[in-house]
Amino acid sequence: MSDTAIRVENISKRYQLGRRERYKALRDTLTDMATAPFRAIRSMGSRKSASDEQAEADRILWALRDVSFEVKQGEAVGIIGRNGAGKSTLLKVLSRITEPTEGLAEIRGRVGSLLEVGTGFHPELSGRENIYLNGAILGMRRAEIERKFDEIVAFAEVEKFIDTPVKRYSSGMYVRLAFAVAAHLEPEIMLVDEVLAVGDAAFQKKCLGKMGDVARQGRTVLFVSHNMAAVDSLCQRGVVLERGQVKFIGTQTQAIGEYLKGLPADTLSIAERTDRRGNGAVRVTGIELRDTDGQIIDTAASGQALDIYFYFEKRPDYQNRNVVVSMMFKTQMDMPVFLHHNRLTLEQFGVLPEKGAFVCRISELPLPASMFRLGYSVMADEEYLDTISDAIEVNVIGGNFFGSGEVPPISHGVCLVHGSWRLEGEGG
Repeated sequence: MSDTAIRVENISKRYQLGRRERYKALRDTLTDMATAPFRAIRSMGSRKSASDEQAEADRILWALRDVSFEVKQGEAVGIIGRNGAGKSTLLKVLSRITEPTEGLAEIRGRVGSLLEVGTGFHPELSGRENIYLNGAILGMRRAEIERKFDEIVAFAEVEKFIDTPVKRYSSGMYVRLAFAVAAHLEPEIMLVDEVLAVGDAAFQKKCLGKMGDVARQGRTVLFVSHNMAAVDSLCQRGVVLERGQVKFIGTQTQAIGEYLKGLPADTLSIAERTDRRGNGAVRVTGIELRDTDGQIIDTAASGQALDIYFYFEKRPDYQNRNVVVSMMFKTQMDMPVFLHHNRLTLEQFGVLPEKGAFVCRISELPLPASMFRLGYSVMADEEYLDTISDAIEVNVIGGNFFGSGEVPPISHGVCLVHGSWRLEGEGG
């Protein structure tokens, strides 16, 4: 017996922009069948012009195009890509919400879908009734649902409102119950689309823990998310979609790296950025990386000594001497790596000139090969003067941090640390 849970073969989905599909009654279908021969004759006699054909082609959108992959039973696979890549459309096809234009999708097992908050919920029914309704849709017996009922309600934290119509639930209550139903009713295959994009931090942590439990129980999971840290921790493999086509299939770490490489760099200069905070008394206008010879570099190496320049302009009337400049390196998955500022080193700038640069010397860059994000803040007396959380991207290549020529990959740790080893026998 095959161990394939999901097989997607040359799936394509086409939409016609600006056109609304209406539901057909039996009478409409019979009328279309009767008039089809006459429409065919008319179309043969009236050829479309080239401009009409081009206009029609411009109205066609291929959300998916020749997508093929397989998922084994018990695998957790992340589907990643930019907005509009076709991720949600793919899950809707696999959930049988929409039919593919071309291709075949074969699914072996009972499917539970959480594509949007409260998918399948009836607003007029109570939370209790929706739990039983969703279980029945999944093909579960009443005894199975009752066995899981208390666990679902406890996870969702809606005990007091379980007999209230869900249309009166807050958005937080709604999503908690929706996720609890999808995760606890034990489908063999779970299709999850951005469930972690909603809810507070505590709920997101709870969802991640439950998703991890589901994956460890040997159930098949197809997980769409922009949260790369969640994909990395929950999935074993990744599929990268780009403009409706499969760009890459591999391990989740490889897939995340491939996805991040395709992200466009920020084309705005620091001076033009509008996503900054602070009173503007001191304002950073540019950031540069330079080697120790003063040459501007766009790529740094692990273990390299470099200077980071934060060029600034100051209001003429601003005279505060207690300015603190900090910088934060983060991974592309928004994980902080290290923070550094001049207060840590007991260095002071004094009164600032109207134009200048704050310069931070890093004697050995403690980062493995990857793309990192650099943010900064300028403060004085606990007040923000200027800050941008993701100011620039810094590309780090493998260097010679340890002197051995070997640098561990970022999948083994986001920071490099000097250490030494020795052997001691028994008794010292």
